[in-house]
Amino acid sequence: MALARAPAGCGYRPVDARGVIPTAPQPSATSVAAAPPSPVVGPVTSPRRVLKAALLVGGVPLLVLLVLWLDGALAPRRAAQALVVCGLAAIGVGWLWVHTLGQMAAALRRAEQGGFFLGETTRLLPDAAEVADGVRRMARNLEQRSALIGRLREADGAIVEGLPDPLLVLDADRRPLRANAAARRLFGTDTAALLRHPALAEAIERAMAEHRPQLADLVLPVPVLRELQAQVIPMAPLPGGGAMLVVLSDRTRERQVERMRADFVANASHELRTPLASLIGFIETLRGPAEDDPPARARFLGIMAEQAERMRRLIDDLLGLARIEITEHQAPAARAVLAEVVRAEAAALAPLLDARGVQLVLRLAPGLVAAPADADQLAQVVRNLLDNAIRHGRPGGEVVLATAPAEQSGQPGVLLSVSDDGPGIPKEHIPRLTERFYRVDRGRSRAAGGTGLGLAIVKHIVIRHRGRLVIESPPGQGATFRVWLPAEAEAETTPRLETTAGT
Repeated sequence: MALARAPAGCGYRPVDARGVIPTAPQPSATSVAAAPPSPVVGPVTSPRRVLKAALLVGGVPLLVLLVLWLDGALAPRRAAQALVVCGLAAIGVGWLWVHTLGQMAAALRRAEQGGFFLGETTRLLPDAAEVADGVRRMARNLEQRSALIGRLREADGAIVEGLPDPLLVLDADRRPLRANAAARRLFGTDTAALLRHPALAEAIERAMAEHRPQLADLVLPVPVLRELQAQVIPMAPLPGGGAMLVVLSDRTRERQVERMRADFVANASHELRTPLASLIGFIETLRGPAEDDPPARARFLGIMAEQAERMRRLIDDLLGLARIEITEHQAPAARAVLAEVVRAEAAALAPLLDARGVQLVLRLAPGLVAAPADADQLAQVVRNLLDNAIRHGRPGGEVVLATAPAEQSGQPGVLLSVSDDGPGIPKEHIPRLTERFYRVDRGRSRAAGGTGLGLAIVKHIVIRHRGRLVIESPPGQGATFRVWLPAEAEAETTPRLETTAGT
């Protein structure tokens, strides 16, 4: 059983797997019916009770007969006979009455513990039989109502558990009583950090003071940035002590879409301006001075094709980055065999390796499986890191891509590293390398054909996979990019050496 930190001053409270934080036991029809039955004591007809009942029934007639006997109104023999007959009759009636009441008391105890009340054939006094019949009908109605209440509670629980939005039930002291499945997936069994959020705490206080629903916008920075809208709804006291509902809606995707639109317009307008201006200038030149100059026209058309290709790559990267950021808060659910992903991307980049004369060395530990993982996005990470190393490394040099098992904080994982032998990166630029369109040397980066988005894409994919990206670059010794990802298993630990040589 986990421990959940209640709001300030409340200490830790146990939370079970269903999201219920136990409180003091509350009696219910279903819990009574489900309790194991205790031994039921049958009707007890003790002599003492029979004598008391006989005195109540025959006390007055016996007293009258005794007075008449003592007064001489009755002959002694007749008086004695009358006293004996009256006493025996009183004892018989008392026994019948006590026995009937004992049967009814035992039956009521059985009914209280979920058993049957009285059989239709039980022999009772006429007046008691009418009472028993009424109690029998009442017991049946109560049993039916208890069963109905139990079914309704089960239905309510199933509905709450099946809600797609996280829901919390708080008591009058702002302590959590219950969390549905969506809330447990989002926050686990510890909702203390959420309830201490200043915006939510203020909304809860306002709802309690004004007895009206309140809204609050929350930003949760860890483990990934989430933006939630909380609706706090005060309720009449519920069974079990619930006094307030907190319904949370994940607005991360919608807010990211809004920001992506604004960022896309700003970035596109800035980065597309240069190639677009070049295209417009060359078109005007081709229409004017170079209209009848075939060598110049061929050269200008080649430059225009390069600028158009650069615009295409830029737009593709912008759209890809937007798609990744929209789903960044949702961890992937599949798995990826790392060696297969790396080999496929290395083969796809063979033309670029040949063009730059770069030798690619693969040191792959077989059997490594990243999980949870999106194989397509991991392929994009490998592609962008290799492309970055090939373009910014030394022409005719060497790029090394290695994979190995790596444990981090007790969690199994895999480590993917890409190293080049280029001039390296000044350390003051390393913290900003994953920013959009950030370039250490803008002229050299554009000449190499980069869009300035490759490392930004890598960063957001790694964040979605709950991994880590580390960049190292000793002065003048090239750069190494290391990506740690959660792993499912590790088979072999000895890497296999493979070499792909460029011409």
